[in-house]
Order: sequence, then structure tokens, then C-alpha cells
Amino acid sequence: MDIVCIADTHGLHDRIKVPPGDILVHAGDFTERGEPAEVDLFLDWLENQPHPHKIFIGGNHDAYLEQHPDYFAAQVRAIPRVTYLEDSGAIIAGLRIWGSPVQPWYFQWAFNRHRGPEIRHHWDLIPLDTEVLITHGPPAGILDRNFRGERHGCADLLDVINTRLTKLRLHVFGHLHPDGGQCINRDGRLFVNAAVCDERGYASRAPVVVRSEWGPKSR
Repeated sequence: MDIVCIADTHGLHDRIKVPPGDILVHAGDFTERGEPAEVDLFLDWLENQPHPHKIFIGGNHDAYLEQHPDYFAAQVRAIPRVTYLEDSGAIIAGLRIWGSPVQPWYFQWAFNRHRGPEIRHHWDLIPLDTEVLITHGPPAGILDRNFRGERHGCADLLDVINTRLTKLRLHVFGHLHPDGGQCINRDGRLFVNAAVCDERGYASRAPVVVRSEWGPKSR
């Protein structure tokens, strides 16, 4: 199975060469200003991607999703083979996947939550049998540096991953543009900061393709 991972496209998705795969994952910030026209353009683009399954979450720039949740949900339901996750899960190609757009408070953007009990509530919703986790922000200490080299990941998210999510195989996120890339921890879990845009806002990074034997490959 090939899982194609992107995040932080900020309206530049049509400039990205997206490789084929079985699942396309977008980990949020597909708009720049969170305006309805940007959302419409992204959904049109996503619908036309050839991947059998397409999954996405919101990010801190995607304010429209938080401000108009019912209308947005109706838009997504009308698109075949597209799944939007917001503190919710789905079984896709046999994989148990969970997605959440929240991140520790970041200026006055969308889906902000204060560190501590407020954000921990969201992470405690993640089912114990989750195999693929999609969040907009990273866990603490993992591909979470800003342009000054400061770490901004969530400690509570890291704690839930380490202590509760024993079946987790892949965690896809973005948000911190300068620290794009991937790494494997000592438990063999793969972490992917799939931010396509770099710290200058240019769509300079290629999507990350995760190849695994986790499920059937599409034909």
C-alpha cells in the first residue's frame, strides 16, 4: 500500500506533482486565508485526484471549516471517495485512521486549544486501536521546530502516543513548515511532517510516499 502524504499547501496544491498511490492524506492548511473560494478550489482539486481514497483534516488557516461546519460537511459528503476527519475516525482500506485539526494555541487562528486539559481532551478521544493518526500539529520534540529553531509540538499528544496508542504505525502532520521530513522512533513508528510549503511559503517540498505492507494495493 502506498500512502501519499501532504500538508500545508496553502492554496498552492495545483503546483504540486502528486504521485499515484492508494491513499492521499492532507494534514491541514489547504487554504491561506480560510475563505470559501479557497475551500471550493481545494475540494475541486481533491475530487479530481486519482487516488482510490482521499482523506483530509483542517488546519489553523482553514477557518471556514470551524466557522461553518454544517455547510462544509454537506459539501464533503457530496464528493465520492473523499473523507474529512475532525476528531473522528474511519476504516480506509482496512486501516483504522483518526484525524484531528486542533493544535496548541497559535496566534488567533482556527482550531486553537490551550495546552493542558483543554487540548488533552481531544487526544483522549483517539481510539486505542488507531493505526494511522493525522493531526495538524506535531507531537513534542518530533519534527516540530519553527524558523527560529524553537520546538512547538504538543507534549500531551506525545504522551498519548507513547502510553496509549500501542498499535500506531504512522503519524502524519504538518504546521511547522521548517521541520518538514520524516523519522522513525525506537518503536518503529513512522512520523511524517508533510508540510509542502517551506518557511518562505514556497511549495518547494515533494509529497512523502509511505510504502507499506499494511493493506492491499489498488489495481
